[in-house]
Amino acid sequence: MSGGVIAGIVCGVIGALIVGVIIGFVVCQKYFKKQLDENPPITESQIRAMYAQMGRKPSEQQVKQMMSIFKKSNKK
Repeated sequence: MSGGVIAGIVCGVIGALIVGVIIGFVVCQKYFKKQLDENPPITESQIRAMYAQMGRKPSEQQVKQMMSIFKKSNKK
């Protein structure tokens, strides 16, 4: 084998690794965002429990407002 063939193979392997890492990152990011949408890190019952620990009884509007704030922060 000549030096050019070996260099071509090495460049091809390195290029394939770079493309694989980029594709893997994009797929993983989309999967992670999908999981966050389906399973939010905080639920309405957890918000109600948080208010109860502070000694308050939240209205439904307050709970919905807190959920929308958490959803907006997840979109960023």
